[in-house]
Formats: sequence, C-alpha cells, structure tokens
Amino acid sequence: MRESFDESLAAHTTMRVGGPAQRFVRAETIDAVVDVIREVDDADEPLLVLGGGSNLVIADSGFEGTVVQIATQGIEVESSDSCGGAFVRVAAGEVWDEVVARAVAEGWSGIEALSGIPGSAGATPIQNVGAYGQEVAQTIARVRVWDRHDQAVRTLAAADCAFTYRHSLFKATDRYVVLDVSFQLALDSRSRPIAYADLARQLGVETGARVPLGDAREAVLVQRRLRGMVLDVQDHDTWSCGSFFTNPIMSASAFERLEERVAERLGPDAPVPPRFADDQGDVKTSAAWLIDKAGFSKGFGLPGPAALSTKHTLAVTNRGDATAYDVLALARRVQAGVHDAFGITLVNEPVLVGLTL
Repeated sequence: MRESFDESLAAHTTMRVGGPAQRFVRAETIDAVVDVIREVDDADEPLLVLGGGSNLVIADSGFEGTVVQIATQGIEVESSDSCGGAFVRVAAGEVWDEVVARAVAEGWSGIEALSGIPGSAGATPIQNVGAYGQEVAQTIARVRVWDRHDQAVRTLAAADCAFTYRHSLFKATDRYVVLDVSFQLALDSRSRPIAYADLARQLGVETGARVPLGDAREAVLVQRRLRGMVLDVQDHDTWSCGSFFTNPIMSASAFERLEERVAERLGPDAPVPPRFADDQGDVKTSAAWLIDKAGFSKGFGLPGPAALSTKHTLAVTNRGDATAYDVLALARRVQAGVHDAFGITLVNEPVLVGLTL
C-alpha cells in the first residue's frame, strides 16, 4: 500500500483534469482495500474509489478526503470445461483491455468486442460497459464486493446487479466497492455473432457471422482508433472519457416527436434519427447523431482547451491544458444545444466528482 498527500488526480484520469487529493492511497491487495475503506468510513470522512480513471471528471479543486486507487491483480481460472465454458475470476485492479487480450489468447469467447476500452476490470460492472453489441452483463456471473454498510464481503449474482444500459446497482449507490468480477465465457475460438454493420464490413462478413477471436479483436481496435477511442498519449482526441453522453432511450411516441422536431429543423427530406428498438417497446437513438445535427461537428471548440474530438462528436476532449471547468463548459453547451434543437436532454456517462452538468 502506498500513501501520499496532495497528489494530482489529473495524472490518474484519462481526461487529465482534476485537482489534488487530500490523501491518496494505492491499495494492491484486497486486505489493503478493505482496511483503508473501513478506516475512512469509521472516521466518517469522504471517500473516492478510483480504478483506471477512464470514466471520471474531477473538479479543479480536487477531492477533500481519501482517494483509494484499487490496484489489485490476478486472473484465476476457477473452472474450464466444454459444458460450462471458462469460469474466470478477475481482480478489480486488472487493466480491462489486458483481460480481453488474455481471453482472446485463451479462446474464451464473449468479451472480444470490448477490446480497447480503457479502465479497470472492477469498473466494468458499475457502468455495465458495452460496445459493438456486447455488454459485460452478458458474461458476468457474479461480483464480489465490500459492503460498506454491513462491513462485510458479499457476493452478488448477476441477477442481483440490476444491469441495464450503462447502469447497474453499483452505479446507483456508493455502498459497494467491487473487489473482483467472475465471468462465464464460452470455450470457442470464434467470436460472438458480429452485431455492428461497420465491424462486419471491415471483416468482410455478413452481420451475424462469427469470426476468429483475434480477427474480431483487431477489427474492434481499428474501429475504436478511427474514433479516437483507444488511449494514445500523443493523440489529444483520446484525452477524454470516451463517450461523454449516453444514447437516449425513449418511448415510441417520444421518438415520433423527435422525428417531427428533426423534420422541423432540418427539413422534410432530412435523414431520420437512428432507431434501435428493444424488447420493452422503447427506442434508443444515437447521441452522436443528435450532437452533429444540432450543429456540433467533429472538432467543435477548437482551438480552445477543450473541444469535441476531431474523430467522433460524442467525445469531449482535453486538447492539452484544459481544466475541468473547460470540459464541463463545453459539455453544457452541447447538452443545451441538443435540447434546444430536439427537446432531448443528454445525460453524462462519466461520473462527475465535485461537479454537476
């Protein structure tokens, strides 16, 4: 366990903004994680749990309390057979993309489309991380947590985690700290069916086809790099939280009203918003499409310190010396512009610490 004081939090987030932590603790074992959290809770002091920092925007004033960075490691294969597949327990501090790379190398199918997503394994159930037709909820079997209320380690089955689109039980409360995540993965050298047209086109297959795991992973990484969604210290388009806003989900009637607003603003021959229906009859549309059609194109905000990515309108980026204030000012402008244009209020995907949108 490593402890420091007044440590810059900008250095620990992919957005690279945020002031100092009053106290910063890097915990490398589960015992260390539990011990420091119990200490902070017993003292009734503020606590911020940090993983890879890929989904956080922290205020310029920093955090007046203890920041615990979970740096535990370990990937344990608890069972592996042709019937049940591979049951794999992953420590919360493992780098997520390295977990995916291991899965592809081992022939564990089910998370290959989640390649290139930054952050730690422990953060994936919190956000129900997803991309290209896969979500971790599809393969998570259980999540082991520290329950801050009961002061005990608990194991929650996937059904108890209340997974929905980019949401879970863990995102709705600060009661639980993820210690490790167990995945049930198929033993198969092929990917899950390719769900996204762009990915299928790149692979030269029909949507719904299955391809070798390594091919799927490389294709996903190519697509993510095209959108500035793979971390690269030299590329300011990747100095971000990835997608800053979630895709709106609405009723069918609300979507019809959106189509009317689009026609009013862009004309009767305007393209219709993307539409993805779910089993409940609701409709999901594209936040990136709404942002673009509201007048915020790629690179909007340049040459300012914060701007939309030059590769993808959904990413708010730090161009090198942005502050959290700059990032939120741009996000608010985009949010207000989309609402004025289409009556849709975009919701932030990253967690805001000491800030509100």
